[in-house]
Amino acid sequence: GYQELRKVWNEFKHLGHIKRFLLSFFFYNMGVQTVMYVASVFGEKEIKMGSAELILTVLIIQFVAIGGAFLFSWMSSRIGNIRSLMVAIVVWIGICGAAYQLTSVEAFYVLAFTVGMVMGGIQSLSRSTYSKMLPQTHDHASYFSFYDVTEKVGLIIGLISFGYLEGAFGSMRTSILALITFFVVGLLLL
Repeated sequence: GYQELRKVWNEFKHLGHIKRFLLSFFFYNMGVQTVMYVASVFGEKEIKMGSAELILTVLIIQFVAIGGAFLFSWMSSRIGNIRSLMVAIVVWIGICGAAYQLTSVEAFYVLAFTVGMVMGGIQSLSRSTYSKMLPQTHDHASYFSFYDVTEKVGLIIGLISFGYLEGAFGSMRTSILALITFFVVGLLLL
């Protein structure tokens, strides 16, 4: 497995557009994955939501994500994948800014709806964009394994950063500012 990943990495040296896209993906997806994993904990700790309210939040996100994937598919047919991804990242930055100021359960539900809309879209568009950039090969599995490893490493770094900042500053709200940074870096690289 490591040899296959190393082989793909060496091939990326000659494919600058894929390498740059993956670096961008690494940063913005670090933010996306971290939000997905810590959203319910944020609702519980910062908004004081109960279990029933958090379950409703998860359901809102999952059902709305389906519509979001279709919306971003339509958008990409109009303005292209990269620009659609840029729109999604800007919305994610807005989500983080809103979460930093969030105080009510109702506002959390609205934010969950918005997260669902861009979550499905950014995930499907990222994978689609990456697949369109791949060179002609019979070994797509190795390329997508590299993509998945990039995603998982980003998730680990994102969660560690989020947890460290929460511990250092005593609030998850401060950690949200780090997520904004991840999205901004990803947007600039894109």
